[in-house]
Amino acid sequence: MTSSPDRTADLLRPVLDDLATVVGGVSQEQAHGPTPCTAYDVAQLRQHVLGWLTVFAGGFADPDGQAAADIDGYDVPADAATAVRDAARQLDRAVRDGATSRPLRLGESAMPGDMALNMILWEYQVHGWDLARATGQPWSPPVEAAEESLAFAPGMLTEDNQGEGKAFSPRVPVPDDAPALDRLLALSGRDPHWSAP
Repeated sequence: MTSSPDRTADLLRPVLDDLATVVGGVSQEQAHGPTPCTAYDVAQLRQHVLGWLTVFAGGFADPDGQAAADIDGYDVPADAATAVRDAARQLDRAVRDGATSRPLRLGESAMPGDMALNMILWEYQVHGWDLARATGQPWSPPVEAAEESLAFAPGMLTEDNQGEGKAFSPRVPVPDDAPALDRLLALSGRDPHWSAP
């Protein structure tokens, strides 16, 4: 991994703080609007990010690292911002208590805990941007968080899972000197200049 779990947790904390603000700022009128993550509209993406954050936090907090295998049946609570903050605190406590030293188990599959934490940092920067951009809200995670994920994500973006019809859209070209977040978004198959139609 690119840094210690405590360092990754330090970088994740402001990302999830900002995510809480963004999910709390989604209006009912925006629920069915498009997002840069073309598989989801705004409401579906909000459910996706909250549901999985709850799963990840619960899995890290579990003594055996056991989490749910999916988010079927998850409903976004009325106070979505508080739900994000609660899950973020649970996840942070578990990491500080050494949860990344054991695998995180999603149903029958498992991933090393430190790898899972790095994946969460990466995913939530990108999905936070998706949701913020789709709803006209600001999104500015720490530059160091984007740089951390730029060091991690290429190892996950193999030919098996990135390209047309795969989990991640093809990479988008951006200048080498583009801001770190723009480079991370482009690497993850997002156009940093996307705007809602």
